Amino acid sequence: MKKVKVLFFIYQMGAGGAARTLLNIINNLDRNKFEPHLVTLNFDGSYEQELKDDVIFIKLETQRLSRSIFRLAKIIRENQIDVVFSTIPRVNTIAILANKLSFSKAKSVIREADNLGGTWKTNLQLIGFGLIYKLSSQIISLSEGVKSNLIKRYKIKAEDIKVIYNPIDLEQINEKMADDQLVEGHKHIFDTSDKIVITAGRLVKQKDQRTLLNAFAKVNKQLDSQLVILGEGPLEDQLKEQAKELNIFDRVHFLGFQRNPYIYFKQADLFTLTSIHEGFSHVIAEALATGTPVVSTNCKSGPSEVLNNGEYGDLCKVGNDQELAEKMLQVLSMDKSETKERIELGYERAKHFDAKKIVKRYEEVFLQTLNK
Repeated sequence: MKKVKVLFFIYQMGAGGAARTLLNIINNLDRNKFEPHLVTLNFDGSYEQELKDDVIFIKLETQRLSRSIFRLAKIIRENQIDVVFSTIPRVNTIAILANKLSFSKAKSVIREADNLGGTWKTNLQLIGFGLIYKLSSQIISLSEGVKSNLIKRYKIKAEDIKVIYNPIDLEQINEKMADDQLVEGHKHIFDTSDKIVITAGRLVKQKDQRTLLNAFAKVNKQLDSQLVILGEGPLEDQLKEQAKELNIFDRVHFLGFQRNPYIYFKQADLFTLTSIHEGFSHVIAEALATGTPVVSTNCKSGPSEVLNNGEYGDLCKVGNDQELAEKMLQVLSMDKSETKERIELGYERAKHFDAKKIVKRYEEVFLQTLNK
């Protein structure tokens, strides 16, 4: 049987959730049916080295999305691509236009990953994205909440959207926890009787680590604890200054981006997410997979779906550091049997998002789209 050639297009295989999702889909595609191609702009991405060796990987000779259209169109045409898959609005737009300009029979499948919108300017822009999205062959939303947002703000019809949750590679997570070790200079942080709270994500306004620092300061007054922050971003200096003002700087550890965050999650007593908005929250599912209890903001729209409205982890209001601190203290104060039960429950939930299951749904969509 002729293999279906799927071209994955993304800005770069960097440290974000979109790149990690593509990595999990690409690596778990059935090679008996599909031939994966990956195209990025001319950036070095931290996940590139984790791609399987048989992936046909092309970097465009540009770092500007707007200049990638004709180059991408040529690749689609010359490689006789069957399906072009992309994620993130601007990248989706470029992928759709490039596919049209390739004058090939390739189908466009796009994925929407976040709850965008708010200001009139942004909402108008999303309507523009929606007009281009309608030129695609299939739209995928990574959660029911994001689907609702696509209908409301992008003016997409409900019947044109399929919901597929993010895949997490449980097998790879377990291997990384078993075969790797903490960075030598970080081991002392976890060699303590203090409770360890951890978070991971870009240090940007959306992730709202300011609220986490405020909540952690309250927690630390009642329970000796340490806060580990994985991730990089423009707000790092501001967050460090805030930690100093709260007199917790010696208990907050900014460890930057870690290629293997799972061994860090595994060593922690609690994973906390304080985002203002999320599409799905890949990192919550990964934390559950490492056996780490979760407390998250109930932001639109991912966390409540991953945690099934609080069944598998605690949810609190966005920006409410008092409620967040109370939820954190409740989890950190649980006895061993309660903690064990919480961990086992969380791992069962993580299995719902196993890449082996989720990627099969993507495969079905690719094949169905080709047959439209």
